[in-house]
Amino acid sequence: MARFLKDRSNAKGAVPGSLVLIGRQKMEQPEIQFITYDKDQLHEETVDSIATARQNFKAGKVNWVNIYGLHDLEMIKKLGEEFKLPSLLLEDILNTDQPPKYENGEHYDAFIMKILLQEKDGYRIRAEQVTLILGENYVLTLQEQRAHFFEVVRERIRKNKGRIRISGNDYLAYALMDALVDNYSILIENIGRQVEDIEDRLFKTMDSKIVEEIYRFKTELNFTRKAVRPMREFMASLLRTEDTFFKEKNIAYLKDLNDMVIQCSEAVEMYNNMISDQLNIYNSNMSNRMNEVMKTLTIFASIFIPLTFFAGIYGMNFEYIPELKFKYGYLVFWIIILILGGGLLIYFKRKKWL
Repeated sequence: MARFLKDRSNAKGAVPGSLVLIGRQKMEQPEIQFITYDKDQLHEETVDSIATARQNFKAGKVNWVNIYGLHDLEMIKKLGEEFKLPSLLLEDILNTDQPPKYENGEHYDAFIMKILLQEKDGYRIRAEQVTLILGENYVLTLQEQRAHFFEVVRERIRKNKGRIRISGNDYLAYALMDALVDNYSILIENIGRQVEDIEDRLFKTMDSKIVEEIYRFKTELNFTRKAVRPMREFMASLLRTEDTFFKEKNIAYLKDLNDMVIQCSEAVEMYNNMISDQLNIYNSNMSNRMNEVMKTLTIFASIFIPLTFFAGIYGMNFEYIPELKFKYGYLVFWIIILILGGGLLIYFKRKKWL
């Protein structure tokens, strides 16, 4: 399956709002985790249905429902019914090729984002879709498969670190978004170190493997940009919206998150430009090396052309060549050859062609 654009053949001809999974199934069975907490109490369990999670909501507490696996269409439909989510939003949730977007609904704020993961080979990057829905007294998160993206936030909740247990569900939504953006920052920093390492090697060696690395990193940076760049408009749209479910006291955190998104986006652009410059430098170096080789060959050809001319004259098979009977003719021939060749070398040296 292509990474930049996923197969949409299953959705061909479907009416808007149809529940069709675009992407591949990554779990055998979906899993629903439910967490409810306040500053004094924490309850965490795995539930068997959306309805069960909804029934366990506690007034005055933060209720977080996390779903692993998107392939169960009946479960997604039930999610929409329980939380009054429109069918077009459910369609976007199931479209794992959906670019990052923010949607402000009557009963919710919806955030569709990407998590980026670097494979063990250090090059290839893959993306997974994460949807976050913030409501009046709940936070919903949907992921393609079981993963550790939000584990750092869960640990803060379990250990009652920071202000997360004394803040509302909007602060939880911010913390989850912040965890994803931190992941961008770490991944881009890792790519950047490798790109800068290529730059150091580029001026020391002309190994042909470097150009292969350059092309691979350029592809991965373009893939990263596809996920990160839309986040700038995403955050700008969120900060412009006045009737979000984020309380005024937490807007400052969103502004700080926006600064980090801008920094990540600019870093991706910078490294993308840098890798393009490296490709140009590699091609220029190869061209310069070829020019040096051609210049050297041309100089040697220029020296040997007159020498070949003289050798050709005295190599002709005519009986009456005047200098053939000259006693010191052979010596004179070599003196002329050496003077001519040496003179040309000195001339090229003064012209700085050598």
